[in-house]
Formats: sequence, structure tokens, C-alpha cells
Amino acid sequence: MSVASPTKSALHESLLTALGTAIVSGRYPAGEVLTLDGICAEHGLSRSVVREVVRVLESMGMLESRRRVGLTVQPATAWNVFDPRVIRWRLESGDRAAQLVSLSELRRGFEPAAAALAARRATPDQCRVMAAAVSDMVVHGRTGALEAYLEADKLFHRTLLEASGNEMFRALNGVVAEVLAGRTHHGMMPTRPNPAAIDLHDEVARAIRNRDEQAAERAMRAIIDEATSAVAEDNAGRPTRGG
Repeated sequence: MSVASPTKSALHESLLTALGTAIVSGRYPAGEVLTLDGICAEHGLSRSVVREVVRVLESMGMLESRRRVGLTVQPATAWNVFDPRVIRWRLESGDRAAQLVSLSELRRGFEPAAAALAARRATPDQCRVMAAAVSDMVVHGRTGALEAYLEADKLFHRTLLEASGNEMFRALNGVVAEVLAGRTHHGMMPTRPNPAAIDLHDEVARAIRNRDEQAAERAMRAIIDEATSAVAEDNAGRPTRGG
């Protein structure tokens, strides 16, 4: 029985991940010059696939192409650090705790404000979705089904950002999703998520449903503070609380 060959899309994603990870990990340091032929030879791929991947990395600020020079790896200061793929690669390759704390500080700057706006603008359907997501978090938190818990958590935050009615906040959903996924996929969540963190999500959902902007903002800030503290504790080797 023949084995199906990888699709062009799969090859594209595989190479994109390989090169992106190599850059953020420092395997390809800033200033290093790569060539299309060299990448083709190393990965055994066609020039068309490599060119497509290079164009993506250029759009992310990670490579710069110059005629008769090649592909120059760019410093981290040039990267699009809001791109979910860059976030994912950095979590896989670098100081995860420091990266997660940095991302949590970013979240603290916009999610509480988004929660306050959601308390003003959320539709009844969005309120129901957030309440259902919290219920799922309770169930999956008790059983320790972390992947299912993660999906419910991502749904809650995605719906909250959408309910803010602000397109800029909504566009940051990928950032929040990668922060949540990063903790789960890199062993920085406890086997049983902290019930207090779930209660805070319920507080946010109720405050939004009750049109209480201040309570929604306050509870959302507490969620982020709890998660940041949990990451710091985990990094220090103490028992983590989760959230």
C-alpha cells in the first residue's frame, strides 16, 4: 500500500515552523545570511515552497531579502511579536516563564478594558456563550481534562474580546489564545486548574451580564494577575495554582 506524500500546504507549514523556530531559538542568529539554495538543500524542498515560506517570514520581520546578498536574519526588535506564530515559537524555544509574564503584562493592558466594554455592549447570545464556557471550565477542571479546559477557556476569552465591540481588541484574540495554550502545552498548568481562577471567570461573565463595567474590569484584571502569579510560582519551583 502506497503512502500519500505530504501536501504542499503541509510542507509549507513544516518548513515555516522549522525556520521560524531556528530563528527565535538563535540557531540562526541575527545577521546570519541564508540562501534559497541552502534552505532547499537542507530541507529537500522545491524553490517554490521555500520562496513562499521566505515571503511569510519577511512579512513577519524575521528575514530580509536583498539581491546579491541573500536572506538576512533580522534581530528580535524587527519581529512582529504580536503574530501568534512568533509567540508560539518563542514559547517553544526560549524562556517560557519570562515570555508568558511579558504577554500577561500585555493582556493586563487591554483585557480588563475589553471586559468593561463588553459589559456595555455584549449581546444576550455572547453572555450565554461565556456562561456556558465557564460551566465547561468547571466540569473539565474537576476531571483534569486540560485540553477540553483549554478550549473552553479560549472560547470564553475570544467571546469576551468580540463582545467588547472593539475591532482592535478582537484582533488580539490570537495573542490571548497562544498565552493560554502555552501554559497548557508546556506543562505550566496544574493537573487540576485552580477553582478560584474559574470563579473569577464566572465573576466576569456575571458582571458583563449585569452590565457592571467596573466589576467586569476588576475581575478580569484579577484573572490575569492570578495567572501571572501562577507562572512565577511555577518558574520558582513552587506549587503552581493555575487559572
